[in-house]
Amino acid sequence: MATLADVARRAGVSTATASRIINGSSKPVTDELRARVLAAVAELRYVPNAHAQMLARSNRNAVGVLVHDVSDPYFAEITRGLQRVATAHGRLVIICNTFREPARELEYIDLLHAHQVAAIVVAGSGYLSSDDETELHDRMTAFETTGGRIAVIGRHSHTSDAVLPANEEGGYLAGAHLFELGHTAVGVVAGPAALTTTADRLAGLHRAAEAHGRRLEVVHADFTRDGGEAATAKLLAEHPGLTAVAALNDSMAVGALAAMRSAGRNLSVVGFDDMPIARDVTPALTSVRLPLTQLGERAMELALTPPADSAPRVEHIPAELIRRESTWPLTRPS
Repeated sequence: MATLADVARRAGVSTATASRIINGSSKPVTDELRARVLAAVAELRYVPNAHAQMLARSNRNAVGVLVHDVSDPYFAEITRGLQRVATAHGRLVIICNTFREPARELEYIDLLHAHQVAAIVVAGSGYLSSDDETELHDRMTAFETTGGRIAVIGRHSHTSDAVLPANEEGGYLAGAHLFELGHTAVGVVAGPAALTTTADRLAGLHRAAEAHGRRLEVVHADFTRDGGEAATAKLLAEHPGLTAVAALNDSMAVGALAAMRSAGRNLSVVGFDDMPIARDVTPALTSVRLPLTQLGERAMELALTPPADSAPRVEHIPAELIRRESTWPLTRPS
């Protein structure tokens, strides 16, 4: 592999001059000199060392993103928005899958800190455990003290720029919709109990149940299609009188529909997030819509745009109920 010294020799310049031209230094050089160096780069197929370039430049050009699972459609849509804005700013995005493991999250923050990224966007949910959140807060603070920026999506204990989806309000919209259709026995397929996203969406559902004088049957599982199927099967076995199910994301709702087919049951189902698949399943899924791509875009804008003052910026993103064929009145007209 060719080195910077090889390029300098081929171009007949010093290594310092070759480095300035390759790294885009603002120090002026003649067009002839620039052409010789770039020609040498092409001839030798020289690949610059990214770490060396970062040290040579006065600005950091990479941004780290922490997601729970990029294969999850929720995070895939958010990542689309994050990358769109980062690309427009000429930034490289380093995506880290934490698989909802707080210890892995800590390791990635330390790793991104060591690589001197410009900012970190924490796209995964916060944790209810004070110990987990305290450790994350400490690592994020250490990163910020060295000039890095932090932006989060969702509710976290760390005070920073944040984009907050209306999870609690969305949960209320889902629950109120089912109760207003006349359902009195409603089960909830909830995500992991340790996450703030689960807690907030579930709080909205409980608020709707209380407002309508009802109660909910809740089963927690992974935020996945298989998790939704298993949790729904458990609900149907333990509460055969259920007439409706609220799932806390669309993947779980798809699993709920599968469990109902296997059990020969036909219940109303409402999902959450309104992923593209919600329109394609049968029946088409009623879901609480969050503009996920916009969540990612706004978070990356906050991460890359310094604030006018030291006060953290918080943007609230509303939720909207999208009614489709998967929910109906308890007593349908004949």
